[in-house]
Amino acid sequence: MTDNSLAYSLDKAFCARRSLLDPDDQSALRLFTGFYEGEPRLLADIFASTLLLTAYCDSTSDARVLLDTAQRFYQERIPWLSCVVQKQRLAKDPVLKRGKISFGGEPAASIRENGIRYALELTINQDASFYLDTRALRAWLKENSHGLEVLNTFAYTGSLGVAALAGGVARVIQVDRSAKYLGLARRSAMLNRLDLGRMKLRADDVFSEIGNCKKEGLFFDLALLDPPFLSVTEKGKVDLVSESTRLINKLRPLIKDGGRLVAINNALFLSGQEYMQSLEALCQDGYLEIEQILPVPEDITGFAETIVSKPPVAPAPFNHPTKIVIMRAKRK
Repeated sequence: MTDNSLAYSLDKAFCARRSLLDPDDQSALRLFTGFYEGEPRLLADIFASTLLLTAYCDSTSDARVLLDTAQRFYQERIPWLSCVVQKQRLAKDPVLKRGKISFGGEPAASIRENGIRYALELTINQDASFYLDTRALRAWLKENSHGLEVLNTFAYTGSLGVAALAGGVARVIQVDRSAKYLGLARRSAMLNRLDLGRMKLRADDVFSEIGNCKKEGLFFDLALLDPPFLSVTEKGKVDLVSESTRLINKLRPLIKDGGRLVAINNALFLSGQEYMQSLEALCQDGYLEIEQILPVPEDITGFAETIVSKPPVAPAPFNHPTKIVIMRAKRK
């Protein structure tokens, strides 16, 4: 892609989002979702006043050119940027994968979304420590978690659990193998002056913790399942393409009668129809019922006037390969 064509694509996407940008609200937004909007090797996000640019290039030099071009574009149009972080997701150097500051001071340490502050550490991992595509789910959790017992599996930095905590849960248990990542959940709770006594952080393998919960006789009103695309540990395996419902079956026995299970599948090459068919088959025994599909925000999907490419497989009835389903559970 030439600099002119890249600038055209970036500008078209920027104009579609201009009304969503506010230097005072300290929110997070996707500025350019390259696969759909004209340059599949580039993502651009803004977290408060920090611009995060991510390149998917095999060549480090190509990535640098792409990132520098995008950085110049956004610095001309967003004068209140205080920091720019560049990531190279395909780089062999872990420092380049996690991201390097290419302009300004320290990256934003938090953002505000739907009245909740979330702690950030934008260079903690190859990801940004906060997933923008689950924004609607965090809003749903804040509105639907009051008084509930909640289990958040594969919690990562715990934003879903923090949204539930802000919604007034009786208790939320957040499970992830990394104590480092879970530390951000504690920081988020403290930013909002939430009751830390209502949040338990368990740094352990999710499969082990599911077994522990069964032994302890713990049951939940709401369970969240947001696993990585593919993962293998000594305790179990995650494969969201070939075995997308196996984890749901493992988690379902922990849900109270009438409780809910939220399942997220972000497998790019699993069509929405295939996923729905697998869930419908799972519901045939009458112990689960599909209640609601949550959409992914337009800044992630691209807008009608900015989309030039479609996902590799059709996401319908979802609007994006990140497929979010809320299900109601029944017990024998």
